[in-house]
Amino acid sequence: QVQLVESGGGLVQTGGSLRLSCTGSGSAFSLNNMGWYRQAPGKQRELVAAFTWGFNTNYADSVKGRFTISRDNAKNTVYLQMNSLKPEDTAVYYCNKARGSMLDWGKGTLVTVSS
Repeated sequence: QVQLVESGGGLVQTGGSLRLSCTGSGSAFSLNNMGWYRQAPGKQRELVAAFTWGFNTNYADSVKGRFTISRDNAKNTVYLQMNSLKPEDTAVYYCNKARGSMLDWGKGTLVTVSS
């Protein structure tokens, strides 16, 4: 069974940066089609960044130019580099498949951006 563990969240001021990590365990885990989601208080979970075909990437308009998704196959880890953070980026961030069958959700990592 695949387990996802997100880390790297924290409290940062507006304009700051954070790098999130997501590591998957289990022999069935693959980094293909992995993405980052976020859920702000009172809002639905949304996909903000994802690998599409191969190493191609796609981003939500709200984060385009500020967030970058990357991966390290040897470490079974997907990253989300977040720059120029805004208060509206405050949310719990999760990783999971962006296409196909979803994996069990991890606990996420909380990102809080202060104004």
